[in-house]
Amino acid sequence: MRPKIAIVGRPNVGKSTLFNRLIGLRQAIVHDRPGVTRDRRYGAAGIADFAFEAIDTAGYEDTTGSELQQAMQAQTARALAEADAIMLLIDARAGITPVDQQFAEQVRRSQKPVLLVANKCEGRGGQSGLLEAFSLGLGDPIPVSAEHGEGMGDLYDALVEALGYPEDGAGAEQETPTDSTLH
Repeated sequence: MRPKIAIVGRPNVGKSTLFNRLIGLRQAIVHDRPGVTRDRRYGAAGIADFAFEAIDTAGYEDTTGSELQQAMQAQTARALAEADAIMLLIDARAGITPVDQQFAEQVRRSQKPVLLVANKCEGRGGQSGLLEAFSLGLGDPIPVSAEHGEGMGDLYDALVEALGYPEDGAGAEQETPTDSTLH
């Protein structure tokens, strides 16, 4: 059985872009406006020969205002509960925010393997945010650019380390092999 990996973080850090990259399709809607993703989305994903099920989630905001926002937070909480591992995505160009810090505490309490993924690291624009990411206390951040497919090899290495490589080859099968899984 493939491990389930929840992709979580605040709005507009690139969760849906990374999800699309990992599944090899443009299934999740990507938009500059926060709140476009409102529920969980699942997809057969992989990097090279490591197959897993990715779970795209709504952006988490520290607000309890609307019923819609509360429902989005509940969807993210369900994804965290059912995941075998968590990718906490941050926007390295924007740096660490208080919501990132709150989310780091939440995923730390899950007692599941957490991969801290610093997105938008293409060029030099994300260097300061990448360094700030160490302050979250979740280990070494993995620099990627979900949009451009950069850093997928490092993400693969972190997945293998966090979840272990499937000895029986079960994780090597992939329902929808695509070029994007070869990064």
